[in-house]
Amino acid sequence: MNTLQHNLQAIQTRISAAKQQAKRGDDIKLIAVSKAQSAEKVRSAFESGQLFFGENYCQEALQKQQMLQDCAIEWHFIGPIQSNKTALIASSFSWVHSVDRIKIAERLAAARGDLPPLNVCIQINSSLEATKSGTSPAEMIDLAKKIVALPQLKLRGLMAIPAATEDIPMQHQQFRQVKMLFDNLCKQGFAMDTLSIGMSGDFEVAILEGATMVRVGSAIFGARTS
Repeated sequence: MNTLQHNLQAIQTRISAAKQQAKRGDDIKLIAVSKAQSAEKVRSAFESGQLFFGENYCQEALQKQQMLQDCAIEWHFIGPIQSNKTALIASSFSWVHSVDRIKIAERLAAARGDLPPLNVCIQINSSLEATKSGTSPAEMIDLAKKIVALPQLKLRGLMAIPAATEDIPMQHQQFRQVKMLFDNLCKQGFAMDTLSIGMSGDFEVAILEGATMVRVGSAIFGARTS
């Protein structure tokens, strides 16, 4: 077993343990964050059984997709979205986690064409950090209403990157806040099933607080290669 296989197995074991602790029987989707990792590493992870990969940079992702056309990978775009990249993102990914304003949603929808509806999550800036992308909780409902009116998009849930902290109670509090926003939207009739929260340093806490997707990079691949 190589290091990458070992890391993937270790992450899945930790996911299973967190699910057991939370008394959850549903599936948790592991998104392997492969930004700044080589196509060879992505192929190795795929051949080890990992199917879902998250990329932050459009051009880098497209290069990898070209090199990995023979791999049945489900590609997730998880980074900030530039307006001039929406057409490429809409045509090249199955999921977009980082929709944070209606202009981006409309451009993604217009560029999706005849492909199946694009799965999207609204990115919430739950900690209201000036340096982070994401809509504010106050604007979330209005954005959700506009997204569901676009037939080329399918609103699946919320994504958030709370303020980084090693304080475990604070991690719980921050993820719980996002889960409350998610539950509020569901109560208002939005048919959502996805809560994309948790990364290498806190994904177990995120699972305890309701994550259905966790985005893990360094704990799988190690340090970035570029």
